Amino acid sequence: MELQQLRYVVAIAETSSFTRAAERCLVVQSALSHQVARLERELGARLFERTSRRVRLTPAGEAFLPSARQCLDAAERAAAEVAAAVGEVRGRLAVGLIPTVTAADVPGTLREFHDRFPQVRVKLRVGASDDLIEQVRDGALDVAFLGLPTTARPRGVAVRELARGRLIAVVAPDHPLAGEPAVSLRRLASEVFVDLPAGTAGRAQSDQAFAAAGLDRDVAYEVSSADYVARLVRPGLGVAMLPAGYAPQLTGVVTIEITDAPARVEYVVWAEANPTPAASAFLGLLGVDAGR
Repeated sequence: MELQQLRYVVAIAETSSFTRAAERCLVVQSALSHQVARLERELGARLFERTSRRVRLTPAGEAFLPSARQCLDAAERAAAEVAAAVGEVRGRLAVGLIPTVTAADVPGTLREFHDRFPQVRVKLRVGASDDLIEQVRDGALDVAFLGLPTTARPRGVAVRELARGRLIAVVAPDHPLAGEPAVSLRRLASEVFVDLPAGTAGRAQSDQAFAAAGLDRDVAYEVSSADYVARLVRPGLGVAMLPAGYAPQLTGVVTIEITDAPARVEYVVWAEANPTPAASAFLGLLGVDAGR
């Protein structure tokens, strides 16, 4: 069993195509097919089912794929550790972040990181805080930037608090509240809301604040992106609550201070044990000691 064969299997699984997998791996399709067939003979099982329309994993392929990825990650990590031992940072860096992160200049830090360590391949993923924490725990991400209610703290990962902030109200320009200097949760509770999906960390900040105040509210629209929250508020479909630090990025809406606003905490998290050289270097640019 060879690492190149594992790379071919992963590429086919991710593209659902031998042709696209060959293009990704910069090899002719016949060579890729030959190596996969050779691996299947060695394993004694077919990894893929081919039809005229698609390629999909067999049950044996589904069982094989996670271990194949782990082997490739381990090989890449080994090469990165050797390079780090001689003073060179290389390999990959997978960074996750929520759309409303404001406590760190992620694009600016990535630019500086690329300038210093051009041999590191960087992957950036945007998602919800809970999902990002799980991906760091599973090793799919090296570093993630989160926003959580003050009642929650990331578990199973190394963590550094970056900043604390408050939520603000966001309304349409012609909304009756648009001219108010501040508003209370009780007043907002009478409005129709646009918010993130129930059960997410971003939604919990608002839900907990209204519950603590003994208030109910009507969330008529649930969207997965903070940017789209503002897009629904703009035509007057509802009001919203978003982090104050995110407000300068909003256009076509009016923001209002909330007198009893809920707070949230922004964190950066990484693997508890033995972060990669690239992750340690990236965190170092943020002034965070990853403890390698």
